[in-house]
Amino acid sequence: MKWFVIAVLILVIAIVAIALWAWTPDIPRTILETKYANQESRFVEANGVRLHIRDTDTKNAPAVLLLHGFGASLHTWDEWVATLKNSYRVVRIDLPGAGLTGPDPTGDYRDERTLAILNQLLESLGISKTSIVGNSVGGRIAWRFAAQFPTRVEKLVLVSPDGFASPGFEYGKAPQVSGVFRLVRYALPKSLLRMNLAPAYANPEALNAERITRYHSLLLLPGQRDAMLDRMAQTILTDPVPQLQKITAPTLLLWGEQDALIPIVNAQDYLRALPNAKLVTLTGVGHVPQEEAPAMSLAPLLAFLANNS
Repeated sequence: MKWFVIAVLILVIAIVAIALWAWTPDIPRTILETKYANQESRFVEANGVRLHIRDTDTKNAPAVLLLHGFGASLHTWDEWVATLKNSYRVVRIDLPGAGLTGPDPTGDYRDERTLAILNQLLESLGISKTSIVGNSVGGRIAWRFAAQFPTRVEKLVLVSPDGFASPGFEYGKAPQVSGVFRLVRYALPKSLLRMNLAPAYANPEALNAERITRYHSLLLLPGQRDAMLDRMAQTILTDPVPQLQKITAPTLLLWGEQDALIPIVNAQDYLRALPNAKLVTLTGVGHVPQEEAPAMSLAPLLAFLANNS
């Protein structure tokens, strides 16, 4: 009996130790804004959400709106913006439930609300027409915006976009967010996040310590993990073809050949549905080419934006 009690005690101590190691508290907003906002950052309200944006506000230049992917932030575009800002008015935002924007007070993360927020943001910035670039989930938001507000979109660039249901998933059905996954609200060790980010990069060296720390820290903004889980639970995909066929804007598909999250074969679905699209493939690149291969991926984007035909 004594050995049994000792074994139980050891087990309890081990469980408590693991829980204490894994427990990940929020980081106060003030600390995160000090680190991840800069002199170009602005906080503006659109549809009741305080958005973190950066706007180069280049006078009389054509506008380009950049939309990041799931769990990311506007920082994902840093290396592209360094060049884009020389010729374009570049607006990038932290989508609701991400980056320094943080949770939407309404708790509504459906695409329809995000589209309304973007539309009002462009109104408030005085931008009547813009090219839109979106990566992953940001790509889905971008093409849905182009379908709903065609007169606002000059050109459309989809970087490994989300939208078609993956094998095993159904249209019109809410995804199941497992109870185990919901534990990230309380426990999100940086090592666990690294494991989940790794498949997005074909080159492991691109996922450096600074990048992991940024992704991890911004997920610890108060309420952010709940917002992330809510967006997942509220994302109900519908067959995208009818909406894609409405898009009249010239469209560029940029896709890493080594994308392990949304495979490049999905590009063919978009090419069949979009009336005015072309595909550029990126050799040896994964899901986030703007981070992993900024120079390689930016070149076709610049050529596409500059082409007036």
